Amino acid sequence: MAGLGTSDLLARLWEKQVPYIVADSNEVIVSQRFYPELRVAFDLTEPQPLAWAFPKGRDDSLMLAADAFFQRIHENGQLQQLRERYYGHVREFDYVGVRRFMRHIEQRLPKYETIFRQAASEHSHDWRLLAAIGYQESHWDPQAVSPTGVRGIMMLTDRTASELGVADRLDPIASIGGGSAYLRYILQRLPVHIENPDRTWLALAAYNIGYGHLQDARILTRKRGGNPDRWMDVKESLPLLAEEQWYKDTRYGYARGVEAVQYVQHIRSYYDMLVWQTKPDAKPITVASSTATQNLAALSAPVL
Repeated sequence: MAGLGTSDLLARLWEKQVPYIVADSNEVIVSQRFYPELRVAFDLTEPQPLAWAFPKGRDDSLMLAADAFFQRIHENGQLQQLRERYYGHVREFDYVGVRRFMRHIEQRLPKYETIFRQAASEHSHDWRLLAAIGYQESHWDPQAVSPTGVRGIMMLTDRTASELGVADRLDPIASIGGGSAYLRYILQRLPVHIENPDRTWLALAAYNIGYGHLQDARILTRKRGGNPDRWMDVKESLPLLAEEQWYKDTRYGYARGVEAVQYVQHIRSYYDMLVWQTKPDAKPITVASSTATQNLAALSAPVL
């Protein structure tokens, strides 16, 4: 097993080629969605900080440069932004939800994958992001209808569908095409200087809560000393749109901002799993019933 990385070891464990492995908890957090049946056995150590080591010698210029670098990205928020980008949406592992999603990838997605690909191509999206939105909205159910009247795979409102020229929201081709066009419209409305991935996460929030409410949240973010162009700052302000002391002074008023934050986090996770599933060397997951735990450290093979 010498020379194998954690992802390779996890794959071998999943395939029962090895009985157990030891892995860093941060890598387990990211990978557990891809191997939902793996069980964490126990913690080997107490939590420990990650650190960089340098060879001991007279010249400590490299170490001093590294110290200065980490101090700088800590102070300017870049380090926190990196943590948000790679770990902000994977902390809460929903075992049942992951199993359901994997099952729907196998049973439902093949019916609509070509439509997602075509619509994404027309509006310059990654088709897997579009599919992740569709799953969050309706679990890829073309007949889905919410109590508030939104319908179809992409859950378009009647007004949005009308503006986009979508005559039948329950038609998968029309719904997915309309959702793709709507996402492109939101992305084009955002200030041009906002870069990805923040641009995409902000657009997803607007898809859920409305562009006006997103702008209110961005204004609140600026007032609170945050960066309105960074998702990690705006997501702290979105829940305030449900509190009167904050929303009373906004242009568009009350909104369920917590739901928008959860919406974006779920789509990010679904997108990650779809990217992993569509890798050329990815192996399809066969889901079986078992109980998962979240103690992070030594992992044992699944009982299938």
